[in-house]
Amino acid sequence: MLKNLVNNYELYKAFQDNLRDKIAHSHRQLEQATALEEVYRIQGQIMALKKLLSLREEINDPRN
Repeated sequence: MLKNLVNNYELYKAFQDNLRDKIAHSHRQLEQATALEEVYRIQGQIMALKKLLSLREEINDPRN
């Protein structure tokens, strides 16, 4: 199922664009964060979103 997503150029590009928008939004939230816990939460959110950006490489890795 994921292979269909990552190997369909148009679909995967839209997915990546959406992730980049969410990362940009998270960066704006991070700039406005006041509590340390909030900073940590948003940093984790950004890390997870960035990991999803490399989903194609992970799914298509021949070692998997």
